[in-house]
Amino acid sequence: MPLLADYAITPDVFDVASYSTRGECEAWLQTIRETMLTEGLVRDLRDGEWGSLFGSADRPWHPRGTELVKKLEKQGRLVRHEPERSAPPAHDRQWCAEALATHATQPFTGGVIVTESVKSAYAKNPLIARIDRLAGAPWWAARSPSVGLQRTRHEYEAQLDAVLRCSNSLVFIDPHLDPAKRGYRDFGALLTRAGQQAPVPRIEIHRVCYEGSGPGRRFPMRDDPTCFERVFRNELASRLRAAGLRAEVFVWDDFHDRYLISNLIGISLSNGFDTRANQTTTWSRLGRDDRDAVRREFHPATGPHRLQARFKIP
Repeated sequence: MPLLADYAITPDVFDVASYSTRGECEAWLQTIRETMLTEGLVRDLRDGEWGSLFGSADRPWHPRGTELVKKLEKQGRLVRHEPERSAPPAHDRQWCAEALATHATQPFTGGVIVTESVKSAYAKNPLIARIDRLAGAPWWAARSPSVGLQRTRHEYEAQLDAVLRCSNSLVFIDPHLDPAKRGYRDFGALLTRAGQQAPVPRIEIHRVCYEGSGPGRRFPMRDDPTCFERVFRNELASRLRAAGLRAEVFVWDDFHDRYLISNLIGISLSNGFDTRANQTTTWSRLGRDDRDAVRREFHPATGPHRLQARFKIP
């Protein structure tokens, strides 16, 4: 399961009348809150009609529920989906049917969260789970703060699909990232997948000013200050231009760890973005505080590293 997964939630989950008590409603909403705000995306069905429901007083929405929807929207975690069924949903089971219809065009990496009354109409569908029985849903139980994967373009793209499609900022941090080298030849294709959304995200790429390691380190900028700029422009400019994207590259004095930081998630990548046949790697999701700390570390005004070069492409 990806480190950032997407879900649908039917309106009854936020409705106090769907539970035996107001306190029960609040308690179950609390069980999904942190997951949705740190490792989840929620489908805003029918091009935002789902989200607009919670601005009306037609139903007794729990304040914790409407607060959660507002936070999801503020963080960019509500992802609009075009209507799939011909008629607007008239009740919660039809909202569930709409969610299932989106699965046919964009498969869920998570699932659909409902209450007992909706689940009873889809008793045998494993994609749908009651909020009070989420622990028994295989897709909910499969959540993990880390994931092992093959070091291939295919697995990188599968793991990062939602991140690249839905983030409004993407920061690629890898000390040896060089799109001209064999191991990073797939990076350009991975990067351009971010061009599938509108508006396109802000993209940053961070690497060090040297090549190699230990006694074998070389500092090519001493002889040619624009060497990295030339490489990145030659390898990525046409790809980015075709995808409607721009990127800013930062070259630093030194750093070691590798990350992908977005407004939605922070991921620690033990081997960076290079691909290697028949090798595996482990990626781990960062907590919000650690994600923000990494972002500060690579900010020119606040970070501990010394900036050696900075340029934009194309």
